[in-house]
Amino acid sequence: MPSLTSPSSAAAARHAARDLAGGRRGLVACSAMASPPPALEILVREPDGFTVWSGPPYPPGTTSPPQRLPKTACGATSFSADGARLLATVASVSATVYDCRTLAVVKCFELPGLLAAALSPTGAYLQTFQKSSSPQEKNVTVWHVDTAVALYEHYQKSMSKATWPMIQFSADESVGCRMMPNEIQFFDPKDFTKGVLSRIRMPGIAAMQLATAPGSHVAGFVPEAKGVPASVQIFSCNKDAQNQAVARRSFFRCSTVQLHWNKGSTGLLVLAQADVDKTNQSYYGETKLNYLTTDRAFEGIVPLKKDGPVHDVQWSSSGSEFAVVYGFMPAKTTIFNKKCNPLLELGEGPYNTIRWNPKGRFIVLAGFGNLPGDMAFWDYSEKKLVAKTKAECSVTSEWSPDGRHFMTATTAPRLQIDNGIKIFDHNGSLQFKKMFERLYQADWKPEAPERFGDNTDLATSLSSLKIEETKKQAQGSKSAQTSGKAPASTVSKPTAYRPPHAKGSAEVQNKLFGGLAPTGGEMSKNALRNKKRREKQKEKKAAEGSGAPDES
Repeated sequence: MPSLTSPSSAAAARHAARDLAGGRRGLVACSAMASPPPALEILVREPDGFTVWSGPPYPPGTTSPPQRLPKTACGATSFSADGARLLATVASVSATVYDCRTLAVVKCFELPGLLAAALSPTGAYLQTFQKSSSPQEKNVTVWHVDTAVALYEHYQKSMSKATWPMIQFSADESVGCRMMPNEIQFFDPKDFTKGVLSRIRMPGIAAMQLATAPGSHVAGFVPEAKGVPASVQIFSCNKDAQNQAVARRSFFRCSTVQLHWNKGSTGLLVLAQADVDKTNQSYYGETKLNYLTTDRAFEGIVPLKKDGPVHDVQWSSSGSEFAVVYGFMPAKTTIFNKKCNPLLELGEGPYNTIRWNPKGRFIVLAGFGNLPGDMAFWDYSEKKLVAKTKAECSVTSEWSPDGRHFMTATTAPRLQIDNGIKIFDHNGSLQFKKMFERLYQADWKPEAPERFGDNTDLATSLSSLKIEETKKQAQGSKSAQTSGKAPASTVSKPTAYRPPHAKGSAEVQNKLFGGLAPTGGEMSKNALRNKKRREKQKEKKAAEGSGAPDES
């Protein structure tokens, strides 16, 4: 196994600690503030391998961004949570760890039968899952990346997306825990040889989520069984305070949950999902959003103002607010504070996705999946809509670490055609687009948002924007043609009967299609042609002396 030629992250940490211990705190802080922000980078993976692009902004006309790494064969890729290291795996063969600063190989692990691999948040540890022929053959291993030493091993019969990685780490890797039958087990990541340090008994536990920043609490989910309701419980990670739960919430009609911790580890959002909606209102089942706090200030259902499913939920970067997209289409979006009180309504539209930028200023509402791809850019600090545009058939979407760019990607195997990447500015204008014959992945390299400047210098005026893509889509759509015909005649004519439930359909359609129809009196070519034809017919009738008044 080739060894690392660049300094390890552990060595860098030791140097930093000596600087602080030597009384140079002020000097280190000043140098950190004066250092330029890191460059943005994008990981792109195609069938023949992956590469790393230099990130935006790009000069006008750029079609192929500069590559920092030649295309390298792999089956899957992922960054560590802090962006320090990159993992590339080849199924049943190997796992290779790269240093993202130099893109040099840190270590290559030859792992026959490899099925899955994951880096710890700082990239210090590699966790792997391999095929196993018997329980005596331990197939889950935690490796120390720099030394390639196996620190911990155990046997696991199967692996799923909900249970991988088996061992969860806090952001600073000071806490490590894993879910086992009927309990949660805790380790010391600095010394796995100590074995299991403590256990939390949870009979029937099916899922867990460790709070990461900081790793002070852990949440566990027990599904409904034999008439006993499902429950989510929060426990302290402190060994001396694990004797009872600090918060608990029970609910019926729940088969799975999504657990979302905020920054600060003080609040937990629990999206409870049932496969069947017993009210028969939704084909996709039933969802309920619950909120629990570690201080027990709130334990209950989030008060949503519209019936229907919860499509998406996300915490702000500060951990003080969360946004929810919910309700039957057109969906509604509301921002709540950490006391679960509504702060701001973002209206209704064809949306099922929300993305809050890392600096907390801008929000994107989007309708992806089975929706047409409408996007609305909001300035949260100014509480106003910035722009609307589209990114059809997007599979993934995310803000850049500096909060100034928004990238959407259409990827396989979800979609086999029109694969590509689009990068929008913070105000919704399309800055870059590249199409691929087949694209599997497009991700920003993670960076700490604090390393970038504030977004206070960014303009947010809707009237100053000119989004060409939005205009073209609006003029070519059926809704645009319909709205263009409206002013063609001002004569009051009898209208066909419309049932009560359909009287608001025009408003609903406008919301469903993102409000892209022209509202300034523009008419399509067909509408203009029809208007001229009607005017000529009226003139002809008047000339024939038919007696009909000229109403044109």
